Amino acid sequence: MISILNKHSLYHTFNVKDFNYLEEAINSMAPSMVEYYLKDLCEDNDDNIYLNRRDIENTLVIGEYSLYIDYSENIYLEIDNDFTANQETTSFW
Repeated sequence: MISILNKHSLYHTFNVKDFNYLEEAINSMAPSMVEYYLKDLCEDNDDNIYLNRRDIENTLVIGEYSLYIDYSENIYLEIDNDFTANQETTSFW
């Protein structure tokens, strides 16, 4: 699933001034908080967006989440549902 994010909300949430500082801010936070913030930002936007991967300027991968910024400075969040499915363990019973 791919959603477009409000870049001002994203930057404000992680207290950064642009996309280039996101990785440093995310690395200094607890993974559960990063996941919570990204899910919260994604829930504000229910539309499933098409992302032209040729237009991607920069990418930031955080576990099952990928953040992309394109040349028009639009920011996209992609959630890899296969990643979470592979992380689940099966029961012995």
